[in-house]
Amino acid sequence: MTSHDDTPKKHPTPQLLLSKPETPVFHKILVATDTSKVGKYVFRKALELAKSTGARLNVLHVLSPEESGCPDLNGYLRAFSTEAFDQAEKHSQELWEEFSQKCLHMVQAFTDEAKAVGVDTECCQVPGSPGVTICGVARNWEADLIVIGRHGHLSKLEELVLGSVSNYVLHHAPCDVFVVTCFG
Repeated sequence: MTSHDDTPKKHPTPQLLLSKPETPVFHKILVATDTSKVGKYVFRKALELAKSTGARLNVLHVLSPEESGCPDLNGYLRAFSTEAFDQAEKHSQELWEEFSQKCLHMVQAFTDEAKAVGVDTECCQVPGSPGVTICGVARNWEADLIVIGRHGHLSKLEELVLGSVSNYVLHHAPCDVFVVTCFG
């Protein structure tokens, strides 16, 4: 007489197997970042992925007045006299240049950090509309993957009406997209 074992079999925990180090799944990862805490977190996730797959990394910042932290230039351009307008315009250009340089330093610091851990990295800062620019850079650079952040604070209705950069990229990207969601 044979006995029947009714104990449930343990299945191994599923693991994400990307590939052997000599044949990475991704060769070129574009990470779109900004000056927020989310931007730093997104960069860290992209760096981890690039390290684990042996991929090259391109750190992109889209210089846009839509970005949080960008100086509000509209208020300066509501001057009443020609002289005041000229002064306001000059001041707004100075603020924009200062913001641009701050963002460029951030992108260069991310690039240096990635290179320090052995990841082949380049960076760029491009002015434009974030979603369109991210997709364009990915297409021109022939990226295999875009890593982008999503601030988890838009409701479904707000996202439908207002749209979002991550939503635009998901629907228009020329390659795979990895969305890192951050709340807070």
